[in-house]
Amino acid sequence: MTNINYDKDNVVKKITSISFRGPDNLGFCKVNDVTLAHARLSIIDLDSRSNQPMQFQTLHIVYNGEVYNFLELKEELKVLGYKFVTTSDTEVLLIGYREWGAELIPKLNGMFAFCIYDTENQEIFCARDRLGVKPFYYYWKNGCFEISSQLQPLSQDKIISSEAVSIYLDCGYIPSPYSIFEDVYKLPPGNTMVINLNSSKISIKEYWNLQKVVLSDISYNDAKKQLHDLLKDSIKIRLHSDVPIGSFLSGGIDSALISAIASKVSDKQINTFSIAFDDPKYDESKVASEYAKILGSKHTTTICNPRDVIALIPKFVEVYDEPFADSSALPSLLLNSVTKPYVTVALTGDGGDESFIGYNHFDSVAKFVRFKRIPKAIRFIALKAFNFNYLKKKFSNFREILRIKTIDDFIEAIFIGYDSLQKIRTKNWLYKYKVYNTLSSNPIQKAADLNIKLWLENDSNVKVDRASMACSVETRCPMLDYRIVEFARTLPLSFRYEKNCRKKILRDILEEYIPEKVFNHPKKGFAIPLGSWIKNELKHEIISNLGDDFLLNVPNLNVPKFKCLLEQHLNSKRDNSVYIWRIYVLSKWYRKFGYFK
Repeated sequence: MTNINYDKDNVVKKITSISFRGPDNLGFCKVNDVTLAHARLSIIDLDSRSNQPMQFQTLHIVYNGEVYNFLELKEELKVLGYKFVTTSDTEVLLIGYREWGAELIPKLNGMFAFCIYDTENQEIFCARDRLGVKPFYYYWKNGCFEISSQLQPLSQDKIISSEAVSIYLDCGYIPSPYSIFEDVYKLPPGNTMVINLNSSKISIKEYWNLQKVVLSDISYNDAKKQLHDLLKDSIKIRLHSDVPIGSFLSGGIDSALISAIASKVSDKQINTFSIAFDDPKYDESKVASEYAKILGSKHTTTICNPRDVIALIPKFVEVYDEPFADSSALPSLLLNSVTKPYVTVALTGDGGDESFIGYNHFDSVAKFVRFKRIPKAIRFIALKAFNFNYLKKKFSNFREILRIKTIDDFIEAIFIGYDSLQKIRTKNWLYKYKVYNTLSSNPIQKAADLNIKLWLENDSNVKVDRASMACSVETRCPMLDYRIVEFARTLPLSFRYEKNCRKKILRDILEEYIPEKVFNHPKKGFAIPLGSWIKNELKHEIISNLGDDFLLNVPNLNVPKFKCLLEQHLNSKRDNSVYIWRIYVLSKWYRKFGYFK
């Protein structure tokens, strides 16, 4: 979408480059000097009347996502006298904006990124959902304005941002508002943007964010009941679909709980899908199959071997179209590809670990807090004498741990690395996320808040969106219902996290559906044996791609340090797979999009 003249062939070519996100219809229209195009994945109201761009009076919309409470909003608008010609949520968005303007956005419960062009006042109103489930890129330079769900359709005269590459070296992804290119940005979650076409000015305004934690005075049993009710409603509204719907099911707590509740509130037998790995250290398929038997779901398990995953690397680089180094995106792509023949919509358990304290690194925060209480003079001895194995695994030597001065430094290091691949490390960009350390005095809640604001939006949600949409599958994440996120932060930490028991309250709810002895096992996550593959199946590919000819072209990369890490890994001296994969993905991206031959 742009405010300069683009002919139809040019715009159709742009939108076709990401037609996998919406293979069911390609819509195009030009209104004044604004061109709109849309690739539709039909989910609600499959009739062509709900194709986009859609118009209501002077308003024109292009929209990606789902508004789950659209039926409630539709009833409100009917009472106000509006009539509807479709059964889609798109029309509700359009008419809702006509009635309420920007006040519509806080009313929405969903995942969305959309633009509404108002020909009457020559403004384009844009919004992105609270937690950044749906992507929103925009290009802005010299009065030229474009918006897209992905980078590929945007203006082709792109210059790589050295600052973004430096951030990627630390994170393995590029957080909003940055992108890999200069003059291309991401609209942050929970924000609206207005473009005034007369003045060529942009204004961005926040409508939602995490708030200062205020703990509720609630009993554990009442909290469990309220959360259970919220989960039921969150899942129920996400089951509305005019196409087949299923649920991803791993061996974890979150997907099991989502699938269990879905099987109860749905009036049909649910379909569940799992991936099985050859390596038992990563395989949870037997547990998932046991869940499925208990829940009575129609279950499909797909066996994944190294060849299947490695074969997806070219597609992975293409559909993520910005350097992105979360290797679990590969099995995610495979899971979505085997799901598509059965369903078009799938529920996921994403978001539970952030709100209900599920990741291993929350334990490391608790251990670091205890470590800092030890008198400074004996900390070095304590590291050797006591059980700080998790900390020791993450650092190359004890002195690195001793150098971390504050708990905030430690929390930030979880997400941007304890070590850096940069020649000159700058963390100025992180100030955009510093709100995390003002909302709670509890270190674990601080870590959870940074998890939500930084990692969830820019890693987890990106992984899920690109992997699913690459296969024309829509994923819906009940745990990311903003009501659940907000409610979880009001609960005492002890309801969610106890020593040796993460996600306590979710476990206790799940026990109402599945016996504890079935689900009470160590968390494996959705990972692949990357360290082994780099030394074996991918060794030649890694070495051939990461020569000096490429490495010396990466802005701010400490080449000697990286080569040392690579040598250590290949010689089995230390697992540096995270860093090696990060640079390997960057090299594949550079080559794929023509920035290195």
